Amino acid sequence: MATFKKFTSVSAVAAGVLACTLTSNAFADNSDAFQVKRSLKGNMMEVYKVLPEKANSFTDAFADGIVYGRLRVNSFNWDWKNDDAGNLDNRALGVGGNLIYKTAPYYGISATAGLYYTDNPFPGERMPRQNIGKLKAGKDTTSRYNVSTLGTYGFATVAQAYLQYDYSKTTFIGGRQIFESFLTKSNDTKMIPNTFEGYSVTTKEIPNTRIRAAYFYQQKLRDHMTFHDVLTFKDGDGNKWNNNDDAGVHKGLTYDNLKAAGKSVNNALIIGDLRNKSIKNLQLDLTYAAVPGMVSSITGEVNYAIPVGGWKIIPGARYMYQMDDGAGEVGGASLKGKLAGQTGEQLGYKDAASLDSSLWMARLVAKSGPLKLQIAYSSVADEGDIVAPWRGFPTGGYTRAMAQYNWYANTQTACAQVKYDFGKAKLVPGFSAMVRYAMQDFDEDKQAAGNQADSNIIHIDLIEKISAIPGMEAKVRVGLVDAKDREGSVDKDSYNEYRFELNYLF
Repeated sequence: MATFKKFTSVSAVAAGVLACTLTSNAFADNSDAFQVKRSLKGNMMEVYKVLPEKANSFTDAFADGIVYGRLRVNSFNWDWKNDDAGNLDNRALGVGGNLIYKTAPYYGISATAGLYYTDNPFPGERMPRQNIGKLKAGKDTTSRYNVSTLGTYGFATVAQAYLQYDYSKTTFIGGRQIFESFLTKSNDTKMIPNTFEGYSVTTKEIPNTRIRAAYFYQQKLRDHMTFHDVLTFKDGDGNKWNNNDDAGVHKGLTYDNLKAAGKSVNNALIIGDLRNKSIKNLQLDLTYAAVPGMVSSITGEVNYAIPVGGWKIIPGARYMYQMDDGAGEVGGASLKGKLAGQTGEQLGYKDAASLDSSLWMARLVAKSGPLKLQIAYSSVADEGDIVAPWRGFPTGGYTRAMAQYNWYANTQTACAQVKYDFGKAKLVPGFSAMVRYAMQDFDEDKQAAGNQADSNIIHIDLIEKISAIPGMEAKVRVGLVDAKDREGSVDKDSYNEYRFELNYLF
């Protein structure tokens, strides 16, 4: 099992804070214990509405801290259209929640720890141990590594544990943390968020500008109990579920391949980004990301809001340029890993040993009261695939639909969506709905490398914030995928997926 390599003292201190606090009078006497202190965005990102105030002493920092709770249930049903193509219908259930404790800041210093738990107590809602590898979207309700090796479907993990220092308009964080950026996100749509271990700094000292930098030496994906490398696929024993096994991981960058090439299997992820809003209605974003010695990228994005009558029209565009710093020679141009060690033109890729690539996309958003409309288009260069196994999706917010990965080489996607807030329109309190339609055009010449066939997707989200129970929210998600037959007249990619999630935050 993976070890907690480089688990810093700041993480250990913050983790201990949670255990101490749960047995202290501070927790028992907290008058805000049943206050709704967090809310959820549509993508399940958490928004803290209540934070601890400054403490007057070291002991008050703990006594005045706040505990945040969450109970949740996640249910998944995946129905393949063609069960004769090596596919297997699957279902999953996650029951659990989390406790997060934040101390009050004392001279700008505070600590946060988050304990998370997930389990599937009902055998009829599980994939059996021998078929756990067939589990799709619901895989993050459990740990496939634990199921396959131990036969256990539940686990607990300290996914957040960090020290924080705030000075003026600058925040330093060290330890296990959530870092929401272009390529790194919590993506907390299952039971446990995607988190990173390392250091980050955020500053807003320059007016209308936010600058951030982060150095992460480990990642913990949503279905992992322990932290692991940010890029390496498989461990030293060849187990594909005991390192970075994200659905978007580069499967050619295995432990063995990296070792054989003299590359490190203990990689770091460096993030730097800048957001500027100096010009009215204009937002500019610039992001740099790198795994040193492997791959890096620079991404620019611009969004401009234009008031037109009662509408706000927002055109936006994003361009990502990816640079191969050595990963392509080891793992190949394809994320599927079938080009590892190859050169020249192979399986539809013009240069099998290069991950140099680019991606551009554009969108037009129109908002008016409770209504939001959007159309978007994205296109990936006919070069290498885009490397992004950190749960921030390169086409997110533009053309990505639920459970889709449309940043393979020479892929074009057109997308349209409608969102309506019935609560804001005073029609149905707390209810909102979103419908998205996407057309994905993959490169048929690359299907031998493992890429999927062209597809049309309908994605529906229905959310109800239950006013009778503050903090309670129900969400239904539906994904309907109609794909063309692959070469050889086999439909391996069409399916219907149904999700139900219930959250209670306190």
